[in-house]
Amino acid sequence: MVAPFLKGILLGLILSISVGPVIFAIIKQSINNGHKAGYLFVAGVSASDISLVLICNFFTSLFNTAISHKTSIAIAGSIFLIAVGIYTLFFKKVHTDEENNIADKKFRKRDYAAIFLSGYFMNTLNPGVFLFWFAWTAAILADSQTAEYPNEYRLIVFGTCLVFVLVSDILKVVLAGKLRSRLTAKNLHYINKLSGLILIGFGIALCWGAVSLLKQV
Repeated sequence: MVAPFLKGILLGLILSISVGPVIFAIIKQSINNGHKAGYLFVAGVSASDISLVLICNFFTSLFNTAISHKTSIAIAGSIFLIAVGIYTLFFKKVHTDEENNIADKKFRKRDYAAIFLSGYFMNTLNPGVFLFWFAWTAAILADSQTAEYPNEYRLIVFGTCLVFVLVSDILKVVLAGKLRSRLTAKNLHYINKLSGLILIGFGIALCWGAVSLLKQV
């Protein structure tokens, strides 16, 4: 069954290169807090994707309910992004050692849990991700009806897609980690400012879209 593998890779490629707040957040998290934090953030994003795929395939009514409240989800997502952006822009500190080199921050278990959950909710509260999975699930479900083994067809497509996205996100963490070793504290400070502005920009754009939807109702 080559076709479902190819479709899974195509879906994974589309999702992994889509320009959105998650990509910048993965890079920011990895540069600021190291590869372990980056991997935990990616794990949260992946857990969110898995949750959405399961809901799309097995709890259609629940997903339709969520879609009907996409404006509320968009507003919640925009508030979350703006809050993270403001924190990154104004309050995020660069930890340095005695020689003013970037130092690894010591995390507690709850800090790692917070990083994981921030990845999960940043992805879940993005209406674009909702619509992506909704549209493609409907298309794959229709395609699978013509396959000899529909359930296996869907499993291969979505499994391949999720693994592809996870691997691509891990590569982003690895590349960000290599960049981190070459940065100075001053450069990292400027990157935080830029990341904060980008996240705030995404949040405002998301909120603007949600308000526009409300005006059309």
